[in-house]
Amino acid sequence: METEIQQLAQRLLQSDTAGLSPREGRVLKAIARRHSLTVNSNDVIGNEATFGQRLADRVAAFGGSWTFIIAFTVVLAAWVLINTAILPLRDVFDPYPFVFLNLVLSMLAAIQAPVIMMSQNRQGMKDRMTANNDYEVNLKAELEIMHLHEKLDRQADQIAELCRIIQLRS
Repeated sequence: METEIQQLAQRLLQSDTAGLSPREGRVLKAIARRHSLTVNSNDVIGNEATFGQRLADRVAAFGGSWTFIIAFTVVLAAWVLINTAILPLRDVFDPYPFVFLNLVLSMLAAIQAPVIMMSQNRQGMKDRMTANNDYEVNLKAELEIMHLHEKLDRQADQIAELCRIIQLRS
C-alpha cells in the first residue's frame, strides 16, 4: 500500500511522500484505498459539544431571532407603560428615567455578549473544519481527474498504436 501511495505522489504531484503535508498524505491514502473524505462538520462539532456549548448555541440562536426581538420590545413597552401610565405615581417601582431598567439591560448585555462570542467561536471552528474538508475533497477530486486523464491518454496512445498496426497490415 505504501509503495502505491508513493507512486501516486510521484506521478500526480511530482513529489515524493516525504515532501507532502499531512493533509496531502491523507488525500493520497484516501485515493489509494478508494475511501471517501467527506465529513459533515455539523455532525462532528455537534457530537463533541459540551452542555455549555450547546446552551451557548441555543442562547445565541434565540438572541438573534425575531421572536426575541418582538418579545423584548413587548417587555420594554410594558415596563415603560406600567411605570408611566398604569401605576399611580406613588406605586411606580422604576420611575422615569428608568434606572432599574437600565441596570437590567446592562446585566443582560453583559451576560449575552460572552455567550454569543462562545457560539461564534464554535461557528468559526465549524467553518474552519468545513473549509479544511472542502480543500481535501477538492484536492482529491483534482488528483482523481488527473489520474483519469492519464488513463485516457494511455488509451488514446494504445488506440493510435492499434490504428498504426492495422494500417501496416493492410
